[in-house]
Amino acid sequence: MIRVNNLVKKFHTEHERVEAVRGVSFEVVEGAFYTLLGPSGCGKTTILRCIAGLEHPDAGEIWLGDTIVLSSDKHITVPPERRGIGMVFQSYAIWPHMNVFDNVAFPLQEGPKRLSHAEIRERVMKALEMVQLERLERRDATQLSGGQQQRLALARALVGEPKVLLLDEPLSNLDAKLRGEMRLELRELQRRIRITTLYVTHDQIEALSMSSKIAIMREGSIVQVGSPREVYLRPYNSFVASFMGSTNLIPGRLSVDHNLTFVETEIGTFRCIKTTDLHSGDQVLLAIQPVNVIVHEQLKQNSNVVKGTVELAVFSGDYLECEFKVGPYAISARQHSSLDLRRGQEVYVELPTEHCIAVAMDF
Repeated sequence: MIRVNNLVKKFHTEHERVEAVRGVSFEVVEGAFYTLLGPSGCGKTTILRCIAGLEHPDAGEIWLGDTIVLSSDKHITVPPERRGIGMVFQSYAIWPHMNVFDNVAFPLQEGPKRLSHAEIRERVMKALEMVQLERLERRDATQLSGGQQQRLALARALVGEPKVLLLDEPLSNLDAKLRGEMRLELRELQRRIRITTLYVTHDQIEALSMSSKIAIMREGSIVQVGSPREVYLRPYNSFVASFMGSTNLIPGRLSVDHNLTFVETEIGTFRCIKTTDLHSGDQVLLAIQPVNVIVHEQLKQNSNVVKGTVELAVFSGDYLECEFKVGPYAISARQHSSLDLRRGQEVYVELPTEHCIAVAMDF
């Protein structure tokens, strides 16, 4: 279990003071895969480094299990090597002059607890077997592929049998195909050994496909926490909606009539749902993911249908990437590749009620 309470971290430069983390609090339950997701510079890596003991926060508390490892009020700071964590860095930090076995054994050889050679070998081989590198123990680290280096860094983080695993964008240096493969491998490994994991990334696909819970960050603060399905389908505000994908956002005014919710826009009034504390008359954005937009070539007597013109239709094999001009707005859609559309064609664009979300304007 990881518990962070009111964490604050400021960096001071010659010309300014930057508040990288602004009173952040969250909890990762035992055995969970929890992801901090956000754009570069939002403070997610700083939080990870504070938990690891590599940065000293200005305020707050950090608990790992039943042990408090950082408290600004109680003046407690447990050094990194005594926090019982394993960490994988973005660069992997593999030692090129060592072979695979020695890279993994190093934390045991230099750690505070002295182990026999037999115990070290047993733990190293167990860690290598977890990541499927047990047959490469004598290979030089420089002879490993990118995916193998990532596995090696993971084995080194696990060899000390930590209570908590911290991962700082560990897949960012891999090519797209290998990154997809490693996502699955890493998630299955975490499920198998049930280690509490805190993962940092700016990649939405990584977060959605791997996490049990996601905390979305912006400018040093957490703006929404939920399951992957919740944060993708029910964003709290326009920042979350736009960050989680190429979301269509149409400005309008919220109206509520007999428990039915509508957004009145320049191109029509759309029935929708709302997920936050919004009130009738509020200025909002109507949000819908391109994959949920439905295109009809003939008029359908459905609700939430508007007339539009095809601006773009790009065949991409598995799907058709489309853009439609509706009044002053461009609405993106992802359709089945069998649909044959041409530029300038008039169509009818449906925004299904169950997929239309009224979200707060915050930028």
